[in-house]
Amino acid sequence: MDIAMRMNRPTLAAALATVILLSGCQKEEAQQGAAAFPPSAVAVFTTKTETLPITNELPGRIAATRVAEVRPRVSGIVVERVFQQGSKVNAGDVLYRIDPAPFRVQVEKAEATLRRAQSIRQQAQQKADRQEQLKKANVVAAQQLEDAAALLATADADVAIAEAGLAAAKLDLQYADVTAPISGRIGRALITEGALVSTNSSENLATIQQLDPLYADFTQSATDLIRLRKALEDGQMMNGDGEEAEVQLVLDDGTTYEHKGKLLFSEAAVDATTGQVTLRGEFPNPDNDLLPGMYVRVLVQQGVEKDAITVPQQAVQRNNAGQSQVYVVGADNKVEFRNVTLGRTIGTRWQVTSGIKAGEKVIVEGFQKIGPGAPVEPTDWNPDAKPTAEAAQTTAAADEKPAEATK
Repeated sequence: MDIAMRMNRPTLAAALATVILLSGCQKEEAQQGAAAFPPSAVAVFTTKTETLPITNELPGRIAATRVAEVRPRVSGIVVERVFQQGSKVNAGDVLYRIDPAPFRVQVEKAEATLRRAQSIRQQAQQKADRQEQLKKANVVAAQQLEDAAALLATADADVAIAEAGLAAAKLDLQYADVTAPISGRIGRALITEGALVSTNSSENLATIQQLDPLYADFTQSATDLIRLRKALEDGQMMNGDGEEAEVQLVLDDGTTYEHKGKLLFSEAAVDATTGQVTLRGEFPNPDNDLLPGMYVRVLVQQGVEKDAITVPQQAVQRNNAGQSQVYVVGADNKVEFRNVTLGRTIGTRWQVTSGIKAGEKVIVEGFQKIGPGAPVEPTDWNPDAKPTAEAAQTTAAADEKPAEATK
C-alpha cells in the first residue's frame, strides 16, 4: 500500500501543476480581454448657465373690446331692416328704419308753431318801437312803454320755445333711422319688420362687437403672483427690458396664434371665492380668426430667471421610485450617477434646480453599455442628428420606467 502511494505522488504533483498552469492562463486571457475592450462612446451635453423667461400658461376666454346694444331712441313701427346679419358695419350706418311719417308731422307742426311765434314777436317788436318813439315825444306814459317791452320779451321767449320744439321734432325724425353706435361685426337681428319698438323696452334690436383688437381675459393664482414677486425682490429673478409684457395665445386645437399681444393690467383685488387674480391681454385680430367666447391658453412672460441650468429631456432617467437621475462624465471620463431636481420644461429641455452645476458633461445618448464607474469616450451631442437605434431603445426604456414605478 505504501508502494502504491509512493507511485501516485508524482502523478498528483503533475496534475496539480497542470491545474495551476491552466488557471493562470485563463486569468491572463481575462485580463487581456478586459484591457482590449474599448470605452463606450457616448454623446454629452455640457451644461451652462443661461437666462430663461418666466412664462406661465394660463386659461382664458376671448372677449370683444367694445360691445354695443342697438336700441331705439324713438317709439314706432319698424318698416325696414337695412343691415345684413353677421356683416361688418361702421359707426353711423343705418341698421333699421322706423316709420318716419308721425315724426314728419311733428316737424311740420313745430315749424308752424315757430312761424306763429315769430309773427307774434314781430308784432310785439313793432309795438315796442312805436311806444319808444311816443315816449321820446312825451305822448305816452312810461307804463305803456314798459308793457310793450314785456310783451316783446314774452314773444322772444315763445320764439325760443318754438325753435327748441322744432329741433326736438327734427331730432326724433332723425332717430327714426336707427344707426350703429360703433364699428364692428353685428349679430343677428332680434326684431323683424312690423314690430313695435319702444324707448322704454328692455329688449335691444341687435348687438355689435368690435373684434379688432380683442381682449383675452385670464386668471392666475394669487399665490403664484406672490411667489413671483418675492423671487423678484430677493434677486433670484429679474424683469424683462420691455415696458409692456408680451403675451401669446395657444388656441384650443394646440396651434399658436400668429399675432402677439400685450398685457394691459391685473386687478388689484383677489376673487374671494376662487383666490384668483384677473389679468387682461390685447391682441390684434385682422383676419377675424378669434371670436368672443373662445377658450384659449395664454402664455404670459412675467419675469426672467438668471443663472438657470437646463438639460435635454432625453438625458433624464427615472428609477423605480420616480427619482430623476442623470449620467455625468467625470474628469477621468468615468460615469457618475446623479440624483437631480427638475423644475419647468422649456421646449424639449428640463430645467435642473439642483444636482448638477454649470460646465458638467451630461450623457444624452449611449446609455446601454454604461454604468457607474464605467469608462466612456464622450463626444459633443448634436441635437439635429437623427437618433441611433440604441438611443431610441434607451428613450423607450426611460419612458417605461415611470409606469413600472406606479405598479
